[in-house]
Amino acid sequence: MARKRRKQEEWENNMVENKSAADRVVDVVVYVIVALVALCSVIPMWHVLMSSFSDGKSLLAHVGLVLWPVGGFTVEGYKLIFQNSSIINGYINTVIYTICYTTIGFLISTVTGYALSRDSKLKKPVTMGLMVTMLFSGGMVPAYMVIRAIGWVGTPWALVIPGCTNSMFCIMMMNAFNGVPNEMYEASHIDGAGHLSTLFEIALPQAMNMGSVIILNLAIGQWNSWLPASIYVPNKKVLWPLQLVIRQITSENADFLNSSNPNYSRYLIQFAVIIAAIAPIIILFPFFQDKMEKGVIQGGIKG
Repeated sequence: MARKRRKQEEWENNMVENKSAADRVVDVVVYVIVALVALCSVIPMWHVLMSSFSDGKSLLAHVGLVLWPVGGFTVEGYKLIFQNSSIINGYINTVIYTICYTTIGFLISTVTGYALSRDSKLKKPVTMGLMVTMLFSGGMVPAYMVIRAIGWVGTPWALVIPGCTNSMFCIMMMNAFNGVPNEMYEASHIDGAGHLSTLFEIALPQAMNMGSVIILNLAIGQWNSWLPASIYVPNKKVLWPLQLVIRQITSENADFLNSSNPNYSRYLIQFAVIIAAIAPIIILFPFFQDKMEKGVIQGGIKG
């Protein structure tokens, strides 16, 4: 038994590939590049975060990066933005829009991807039609004319429904379903399961790595959206999402120095609103990171 274990260990050691000096150099270069990219991504956000906690008057006179709160730690900027009821209303609207948009968009992508993954006579022409829409679009004016013709201008539907159908996500889900073994589909049909049961009980759980990537992209895209609201509901502030509210607050705050007795804490608003807007995404992202990595790898493998 001991001899067998020793042979097994020797075999495993022989299977380990020893890295050459050139491989180690390449690894170091890759690590350095990744570290620099990460640093370039973190520094701007750290600058904004520390600026949001700084003293407004001291920050206004400060030049260069802010690595620590300038003039002492303060939360006056956050007090000012949350005293504005439109911020809370914008948060609520954005949460509702994001949930509806993500749910509907994911269902459409899932059902379409499953249908395209099955053998049928219309599979190729429908897939080609989806790919054509990825390359060409009607543009903003024709889209507005369609939304106005169906009576959605001035309603929340114009902010949710038009963007739910994404051809790229449909094709991504199709590739994910193509990666499910055919034996699983055959066994499901033999057991008498219909297409909906096969989709939601058999295929979708095995394709959720890619599904998580799509859910995350849908949610982030809608959370950061402001242009559709500025086009379709410009005069209905009660329907504005958070990003459009932030845009208005920032633009209104630009001339605060023109007053006779300026409130320098208002200079912090432009930094505080950025942190308030991205905080939910930063908090939720780690929960999707593992699924997202697996989904990206899966998407890079041809089904």
